[in-house]
Amino acid sequence: MSANAVSPFWDPARHRDRRPMLLARNRIAAALRAWFVGEGFIEVETAMLQVSPGNQTHLHAFATEMIGPDGARARRYLHTSPEFAMKKLLAAGEEKIVDFARVFRNRERGALHAPEFTLVEWYRAGDPYEAVIADSVAIVREAAKAAGAAQLTWRGRSADPFAEPEKITVAEAFSRYAGIDLAAIGDDRGRFAAAARAGGLRVADDDTWSDIFSRVLSEKVEPNLGIGRLTILYEYPAAEAALARPRPDNAGIAERFELYACGVELANGFAELTDATEQRRRFVADMDEKQRIHGERYPLDEDFLAALAAMPEASGVALGLDRLVMLATGAAHIDQVQWTPAET
Repeated sequence: MSANAVSPFWDPARHRDRRPMLLARNRIAAALRAWFVGEGFIEVETAMLQVSPGNQTHLHAFATEMIGPDGARARRYLHTSPEFAMKKLLAAGEEKIVDFARVFRNRERGALHAPEFTLVEWYRAGDPYEAVIADSVAIVREAAKAAGAAQLTWRGRSADPFAEPEKITVAEAFSRYAGIDLAAIGDDRGRFAAAARAGGLRVADDDTWSDIFSRVLSEKVEPNLGIGRLTILYEYPAAEAALARPRPDNAGIAERFELYACGVELANGFAELTDATEQRRRFVADMDEKQRIHGERYPLDEDFLAALAAMPEASGVALGLDRLVMLATGAAHIDQVQWTPAET
């Protein structure tokens, strides 16, 4: 193991190795901010402390306690995404907003994961999600130009960000890379488990349909996406898109997409769900599942649900800035592109 692998980030030798990538990060962030200004977006700053950190089953938050001047105590969380706060701003009347948000996710550490990182999240009121798909591709290209990178790279894979992106539906990707016909399987968990096992994947007896979907996606599909060029994976099953609007002509398919390069997910976006009743139902179901699997649940943000009823139709995206910088600079680990990575 090299000295840099065990030395603190402030060790002069380690910092010297990281500094070119950190300066590229600054150039990329500046280029993206300029792009958003040119497109008429307003940059906002959302509060990190929230009543609810988000209600996704497998995201884990950092909890804290807020103490008032009178000594009253209230549970608060560091947000896992600025989404709830940004949608409240859409309800207030904002139309095109972006946040370069510091976000926090517990139980995450690895080459592509850190407990604290930056999400570039933006929303377009009144625009379809095809508009934010186009935004995402443009942003990746801006980052590559700012870094002076003709190719994005990760672990021996490369992608040309300037080539025409590949577009593939989730159903097509599962068929092509896993040999699984999602349409034929439907919501039949037993058939899905059998198909996954036939493809060599491990499926536990208590795995849900969603668990199997995630395993097939991560082990069979994702490694094949964004190879040679960007890939737009779209039309997710509605069950896998808790905050997305169903397709008007098919309620079983959600208007959700993810953008990949070099087998790495860079962005996740939706045509946003604005039905507060349906959103509440989905949140409760996800928290019931979190309770079953992880033994915990997070509160619902009632203020967010109230704002959702007043929110206009909109589309939005969250893009991982750190990952984008990694692929544009050839960094091998997320710690290399964070000025002060979280201590272990």
